[in-house]
Amino acid sequence: MSIFATKPVDRLLAASQADHGLRRALGPLHLIALGIGAIIGTGIFVLSGQAAAANAGPAIVLSMVIAGATSALAALCYAEFAAAVPVAGSAYTYAYATLGELVAWIIGWDLILEYALGSATVAVGWSGNVVSLLADLGIHLPAAISAAPGTIVPTADGHTVTAVFNLPAVLITALVTWLLVRGVKESATVNSIIVFVKVAIILLVIGTGLAFIHPAHYTPFIPPNTGVFGEFGWSGVIRGAAVIFFAYIGFDAVSTSAQEARNPQRDMPRGILGSLVICTILYIAVSAVMVGLVHYRDLGGPAPMAVAVDAARAAAAGSPWSGVMHAMSLLVKIGIVAGLSSTMVVQMMAQPRIFMAMAQDGLLPAWAGRVHPRYRTPHVATLVTGAIVALASGFTPIAVLGQLVSIGTLFAFVIVSLGVLVLRRRAPGLARPFRTPWVPVVPIMSAIVSLALMASLPGATWARLLIWMAIGCVLYFTYGVRRSRLASATSGGDT
Repeated sequence: MSIFATKPVDRLLAASQADHGLRRALGPLHLIALGIGAIIGTGIFVLSGQAAAANAGPAIVLSMVIAGATSALAALCYAEFAAAVPVAGSAYTYAYATLGELVAWIIGWDLILEYALGSATVAVGWSGNVVSLLADLGIHLPAAISAAPGTIVPTADGHTVTAVFNLPAVLITALVTWLLVRGVKESATVNSIIVFVKVAIILLVIGTGLAFIHPAHYTPFIPPNTGVFGEFGWSGVIRGAAVIFFAYIGFDAVSTSAQEARNPQRDMPRGILGSLVICTILYIAVSAVMVGLVHYRDLGGPAPMAVAVDAARAAAAGSPWSGVMHAMSLLVKIGIVAGLSSTMVVQMMAQPRIFMAMAQDGLLPAWAGRVHPRYRTPHVATLVTGAIVALASGFTPIAVLGQLVSIGTLFAFVIVSLGVLVLRRRAPGLARPFRTPWVPVVPIMSAIVSLALMASLPGATWARLLIWMAIGCVLYFTYGVRRSRLASATSGGDT
């Protein structure tokens, strides 16, 4: 059946070398910066403290190590595909080459959950941090238009208001959309500058925080279990790793820029693995400093890094460090806003390229693959993505968005991991500038861990995933299967 037909790898490689209209402007440093920009965001600024407070205690450092190692399994699989099949489309393209058109459509439809709704999640987080930062500067936005509908927002006079619309989230979405339409090099350059700023802020927190660490906060390093699985003890360390795993999501966005990389076979693995290694080191270091500055129980709020910095500022009161720590508190909040901004840039850059790859295969209308004649960017798909993100971020609570992003990303990890095994069997002679080590152990472990984490998500999230996938299947069987270019070329049957 044509719905199970796979796209020949040589055809994919020919497409990657053809004039696809996109500008090859990204070098290895740009790609590493794109990965760092996507990974460092809500996770390091929020999830690390919450996992320490509720699950692992000071042993959050061990949770970071476990989560980083787990993420590396999927990253190794992505790196092999990105080097061997350097085509825009990420997991969608890899599934098309290994598991067939229907699975490719399903994963392409699923990636909307990761990239578009992921961008919306970050936009909501960006909004909350900007509102807080402006309040510190004496500027108070109307509470009714500063959060998702139904959110109870405290006002400056001590009252509460039920929000109806998240205006700041929509505004940052519009700004990022405009930037991405203008050009990938410009977007990547802006992202690189922001990445430099936020990494500098994180290093500043680590460097200055070391002077005010209280060794007593590390005892006991693994707090005793409360009798409930996941609440401290070794089960808490593992649960903490499951929570923190989602903080590493983003390295796969690098693979969507393959057709805009100057030397994709060499630089894509460097971008994927390099960004993950750098972020893992930063995560471990900053979590160690945070639990040393503040008792882990006090890190459960929405801004744990700011809490840690405020603790260091209080400890420095009356010392020559007092003024420095006061200024650093403001800088940290600016760094958080900058960090979330660059995460949006990378995720919103990735989604239009998925749409473009699907349109080139005939599975989406041709307009989704149009490239701007001047800026050489997929401008129509970028504008559509911007509209989706704006609507989602303006009207949807962050908790719902975050869970959908998590399950969508993990599903993509499963497909890519299994795809490595299939492609090794179907195309053993394919040139692989980077090879996933210890096959089949690494891909199998990556798929098992991702499935286990999917199983830990709430039933409501699974229900939303199934509904979303049902909608996607209806679209495929009413439109995509009839216009598939692969099906037209092969007249049915597996290639």
